[in-house]
Amino acid sequence: MSKLHHSRVPAYLDFTQSLTGLLLALFIVGHIIFEGSILLGPDAMEKMTLFFEGYYLFGERHPIIVTFLAIVISILFVVHAALAVRKIPSTWQQYRTFRNHMRRFGHEDTSLWMVQVVTGFAMFFLGSVHIYMMMVNPEKIGPYLSAQRVVEGWMWPLYLVLLFCVVLHAFIGLYRLALKWGWFEGKNYRRSRKIMKRIMRAAIAVYILIGLASLGTYVSIGLNLENTPVEKAER
Repeated sequence: MSKLHHSRVPAYLDFTQSLTGLLLALFIVGHIIFEGSILLGPDAMEKMTLFFEGYYLFGERHPIIVTFLAIVISILFVVHAALAVRKIPSTWQQYRTFRNHMRRFGHEDTSLWMVQVVTGFAMFFLGSVHIYMMMVNPEKIGPYLSAQRVVEGWMWPLYLVLLFCVVLHAFIGLYRLALKWGWFEGKNYRRSRKIMKRIMRAAIAVYILIGLASLGTYVSIGLNLENTPVEKAER
């Protein structure tokens, strides 16, 4: 019985990695849309902020809700990273073998896995900074305070790199999960695979454009904060 139980451990770990990856990817999908509300104007973004702070439910702001959400995301992030690192080549010999395999076969899905490895490594550092800031300064979320952080805090370079990393990692991950667990497989596996890959590429392009437009809008607002009334720039 103990041997049988032990043999299931890798399967449990693999399922947990897939589940945490799915939850994080869905979070990224929603988070970029939330940030994209700035494209509809500062007031639209402010309403989204009020929603996440529980204002419409409790009648007042509770930034602690944002802290709680940041803690949950950080836990998922750490668990997913810890499980994913098991599959990354740990020695130069292993990496060289994998690299030669990837070049020899020229398999696109294998290359996509490597993109996930690289973006995941970058996200571990860049994403941790962003999550920590949201965790300890939840009250500094909003159209003007966020813009101030982006410009005066020189966070825009980090957010720019992080944008590409999270979008690529999230949508490649969703594509690979769909293949792994047979979602939307249909009767013609190859045709379904091609369709899913097209959807993945389109989603990556759309979300990067939304992210770039949002970041550009925050920069624009941040550069013009001196023209913003104090009561709007501060809570």
